[in-house]
Amino acid sequence: MLTEIRAKNCFAFDEEVVFSMKADMRNKKFASNVQEENSFHVLKTAGIYGANNAGKTCLVKCIRVLKEFLLNKDAALMPNLFTGNPVCELGVTFLSDGRMYAYDIKCDVEKEEVIFERFVEIEKDKYGNERECVWFLKDTASEAYFCLDEDVVPMISVVAKNNLFYYLIDVGKFEHLNRMKNILVAFAERIDVINMSDIPIQHTIELMKNHSNLQGKIVDFIKNADLYMEDFEYAEMDRIPVMIDGERISSEEKVLNLPDMVMDQIRLVSTYKGKRVPSMLFDSTGTKKIAALASYVIEGLEKGRILVIDELDSGIHFKLTRAIVAMFNNELNTGAQMIFTVHDINLMDCRRMFRKEQIWFVHKDDQGVYVYSLADFTARQGVRDTTDIMEKYRKGALGALPDPELIRSLLNLKGNAKGADGDGE
Repeated sequence: MLTEIRAKNCFAFDEEVVFSMKADMRNKKFASNVQEENSFHVLKTAGIYGANNAGKTCLVKCIRVLKEFLLNKDAALMPNLFTGNPVCELGVTFLSDGRMYAYDIKCDVEKEEVIFERFVEIEKDKYGNERECVWFLKDTASEAYFCLDEDVVPMISVVAKNNLFYYLIDVGKFEHLNRMKNILVAFAERIDVINMSDIPIQHTIELMKNHSNLQGKIVDFIKNADLYMEDFEYAEMDRIPVMIDGERISSEEKVLNLPDMVMDQIRLVSTYKGKRVPSMLFDSTGTKKIAALASYVIEGLEKGRILVIDELDSGIHFKLTRAIVAMFNNELNTGAQMIFTVHDINLMDCRRMFRKEQIWFVHKDDQGVYVYSLADFTARQGVRDTTDIMEKYRKGALGALPDPELIRSLLNLKGNAKGADGDGE
C-alpha cells in the first residue's frame, strides 16, 4: 500500500510537497478506514480537493511517472516551468508484505540522467520509533555510493546514468539488489492510474472475456449503478443485435472489416426491459464510464491493488461515488487502496465517512502550490471531527477554492459590476 508521495520541482510543484496516507492512530474514529500491518497504519482511501488548475492532476501525474520509472517505461517528467532548474525530485514510501520501504530519485531532465537514487527499509521498534536501513544509495553530486551487496559499490559510479540502476546491470547476480528490484516492480505493477474523462474500456472487456469469478461481480456492479439495466454481458458473435448494411454484424465478412478493439466494444451488450442492445450505441455516457471503471474497482478490491483516479465524480451520480469510496473503506477490504481527486463536497464528510487525514487539499496562489490535509487544521482553528467540513469549505476557511474574482469577471461580462461599462454605477 502507498503511504507517501514526495515531489519537488515537478510539474506545478516548485518547493517540496508531501502527500501522506499514514493514519494518525491517536484518533480511533472510523478504524475500518485504516489497514494495519506490523504496527504500520495506512489509510485505505484519500480524496483530494482543489480549484481547477490548482495542481490536483499534477499530484496524480507524479504517481503515474513514478510507476513508469519503476517499470522501465517512458516517463513524461517535466520540471516546474518557472524555476529554471532541470532537476526533478520524486519519492515514494510504501508497505509491501508488512514491511515499509522508501525510494527516492532525482532526474536531470535536460541531460536525461538519473543522478540520485536511494532505497531504504523503514523499521519500527516496539515503542513505535522508526529507523532507516539503507539498501542502496547513488548520489553523483556528493559522490556517495552504497549497496548491501558490497561487490556492486565499485560499479555504481561508472555505470551509465540514463536509467534506474537496477535496469542497467544484471541484478540476478546480487541478492539485495535483486530483491530491491522485485519489491519496487511488484509495487509499481499494483498501481492503476486512470482519468474519468478517458477510461480504457478494454480492461473491462478483457476481464469479461475470461469468465472468472470477477466477471459476475463486475456485472453486478454495473447493474446496481444503472437502475434500469437488467443485464450486461460480453456476447457471443451470433447474439450481437446490430445490423450493418441490412446484415447482422455477425456475418464473418463484416466482422473481418472491423478492428478488433471496435469489435470487442460492439460485443458488450446491455439489456433493458428484456431487449438486448449494444452498450456503445445505446448506453449513456455515465453508464459507459461505470462499465469502464467497474473492472478497476472490482479487481482492485479483489486483488489488493492501488487505484488512483483523477476526477472521480466526473459524469457519475454523487451517491455512486460515495458508495465506491465506502467499498474501499469497508472493514472487509484488507489490502486495496483508492486515491482520488474530486470536486463533489458531498464526499467531504467527517461525521459519517472520513477521518480528517483522509481529506486533502491542493491550493495555488502567487507564491506557489501547496498540498495539505484537513488534519493539519486543529480544534483551536475550529476544525473538529464533528465540524461541518462542507460548510467550512464553502466559506473558504480551508482554502483550495476558485478565486472569488471569478464572480467579478462574470458581472463584468453582464455589465453589472460597479465601474463596468453600461448601466453599472
